[in-house]
Amino acid sequence: MNLKKKLSILTALAVFQAFAAIPANALAADQSDTTTTNTANVKSVEVVKKEQTIAESDVKSGSDSKQSDNNAVEGTNPVTDEPTGTDVTPVDPNTDPADEEDAGEETTVPTAPVEVEQPSTSGQSIAGSKGGDLTLYMNSNKMVQDGKTYLAGQPMAVKNGVSYVAIRALVDRVGYEVKYDNTTKETIIISGEDELRFKTNSSVYTVNGEARTMKGPAYQQKNTFMVPLTSITQALNITYKVNQSAKTVILNLNSKPVASFTVQKEIFAGDTVTYNTKSSSPKGLDIVDERWTGRQDSFDQPGTYTVTYAVQDSSGQWSDPYAVTIQVQKLNLPPVAMFTTDKEEYKMGEKITYIDQSTDDENAIVKTEWENNALAFFVPGPKTVTITVTDKHGASNSYTKNVNITNETLYTISDFNQLFTPVGDKFSFNGSEVPAMEKVPYTYYDEQSVLIRSNSPETVNSEGIVYKESSIGQTRFMIHHVNNTGKNVKMYVVATNNNMYAATLEQQNMGFAGPSPFATVAGRLSIERWFQSMQDGTGKLNVVLQPGESKLILTELNALPMKQGQVISLYSDVFSDYRLDYNIIMIEENKDPMAVWSTLPVLDRDGVHNRGTYPNATRVITYDQEVGSKPARLPLGDNASDPNLVGKDPMAYTEASNAGNFGVLYKITLNNVAPRTLISFNPRGGRYSGVVLVNGQVVQISNGTKSLSAPNEQSVLYRTGSYGEAVTIVFSAAPGSNLPVNLLFTPLPAEK
Repeated sequence: MNLKKKLSILTALAVFQAFAAIPANALAADQSDTTTTNTANVKSVEVVKKEQTIAESDVKSGSDSKQSDNNAVEGTNPVTDEPTGTDVTPVDPNTDPADEEDAGEETTVPTAPVEVEQPSTSGQSIAGSKGGDLTLYMNSNKMVQDGKTYLAGQPMAVKNGVSYVAIRALVDRVGYEVKYDNTTKETIIISGEDELRFKTNSSVYTVNGEARTMKGPAYQQKNTFMVPLTSITQALNITYKVNQSAKTVILNLNSKPVASFTVQKEIFAGDTVTYNTKSSSPKGLDIVDERWTGRQDSFDQPGTYTVTYAVQDSSGQWSDPYAVTIQVQKLNLPPVAMFTTDKEEYKMGEKITYIDQSTDDENAIVKTEWENNALAFFVPGPKTVTITVTDKHGASNSYTKNVNITNETLYTISDFNQLFTPVGDKFSFNGSEVPAMEKVPYTYYDEQSVLIRSNSPETVNSEGIVYKESSIGQTRFMIHHVNNTGKNVKMYVVATNNNMYAATLEQQNMGFAGPSPFATVAGRLSIERWFQSMQDGTGKLNVVLQPGESKLILTELNALPMKQGQVISLYSDVFSDYRLDYNIIMIEENKDPMAVWSTLPVLDRDGVHNRGTYPNATRVITYDQEVGSKPARLPLGDNASDPNLVGKDPMAYTEASNAGNFGVLYKITLNNVAPRTLISFNPRGGRYSGVVLVNGQVVQISNGTKSLSAPNEQSVLYRTGSYGEAVTIVFSAAPGSNLPVNLLFTPLPAEK
């Protein structure tokens, strides 16, 4: 080697070592347009090349030839000399900008001074750049921000289909704090309250202590720590765009603080306005000032007002103004409560008609409450009646009126209740007189329909099969259970086709209620929805099962998990053209029913409630003789006039008697009901809450959430008029209620 060449090499090494000894920042492109760059402080060895003018020839790219690693600076941590791919093809903006094939593994050492990175053990917050965008060039160490070009320690590279960037160069441009933890050997990025931790050769990093997986492991290349670009952009919510033709990735680094505020939903003229502000800095800087335009603590006049809010951070930057359009309404006036009666004075037992005349300026009365608005009074003297109305804004108003009752009697309490109690409402009477009433001597026949009654154990204490049976043709399911397992569970019905041919199951209607903490509520709603399904045709569904196939059916049952103590209740009629096997199960809510049902234990009945398979579960009653001309009763569920269905418990291998005939559908046709007849419902076995269909209309048995008490209450179902008529009644006992019950037929008193 000649002397001139030796001197050149020595000179180059001396210059390189001089740069290595002086920590400095990344380099701006134009000497006349340079700005101080942001650099994280370090305690352990950190060597960063001093800022210099950059020429385009200094930019590193994948086309550069590979050089020796002998230029690594002495005193830095060992580095992994892993090659990285540099060819990048255009990518979809919605994915990792380099989720493409790794086109090569060529690395270079740039001719310009480069960053030789060693993360520090501590650092201080860096006032980040105020630039809005940072442009990274694929296959290059070139970065452009605010019109200035900077060089990263290594080119943006693709390795195994993942885009990698030099972490120090990126965070310097973004303005984050970087540290190195010598104990855990982790590189740390801090952005405001967010902390990211990376380890060399690991694809797992943490964001605020939460472990996440990167698309590839972090690694060191020529003393530069490289991480997948998307690990930082996703963790810190940095948006970016990919320019496929220019092969650039543009990071949106808007560092302005952000301001917003809300006010209450409705504001009326004169109201105090509550402003709830929210502000933050992307860089975690303190918010030191704020400014408003158009803000008022209250607005005296209705109209539309625009209010803006902005904040300033400790670096002096202001946020963009955040604007809210406030619609101030005219002052809300409370509603005006008012009612009148059709008369000023009434006899005892005379029906009172109350006429609600309440008004609201917005026609927005949402609640009306009455006090002492009895349909009639049976004690003479003035009676105070009050109405209170409330509008949608919560403003209310009351009005009170005295109604005078004379000493004269028009109707007795008994006569009045029979004549005027609304359909669906109840009244009290002497229930001890009912057993002495003549029974309607009805006969019946049963329609073929298999009832599968799954009601024991009613309270289920463990996972398992609560019922299993097979059936073909017309089948009715009655399922009523309480969860007492101590955990959230779901119930399922699994149907299995063990035939050689495909089978079709037709779900004809559906009545499901729950989960509910109240058995009577779930039972009443399931019957009501079942009847409604019959009326409007909802709930229809066809399921085809191939030979050997199992499927979930009646899936309303498993739509929601049952908490401890909750009840579900289901009624549904189905038809299958081949015999199907059914398993009704209760399991933990997160288990797969199709994976576990065949391994579940069969649960024992509880010895109190009923389960069984019963044929002929639709009972048809037709009575052609006159009814209602004298007091009479039609008992149901008494096991005398209405015998219990007899069937079997296939799981216990015993005969079963359907006590109360729950699950039986009664179709009652009375072809000759006398004129002016009251038809009412009277429970005899205990409290009752349910519905019936009368002439095709759903009628509540005691309106609202009130149940009917036995034996001294009755609920009005229907009244005939001046002429005799036929009346149809469809009934099925509601789960959670008590049997037997009576339909009562009472002649109405003469009207006065």
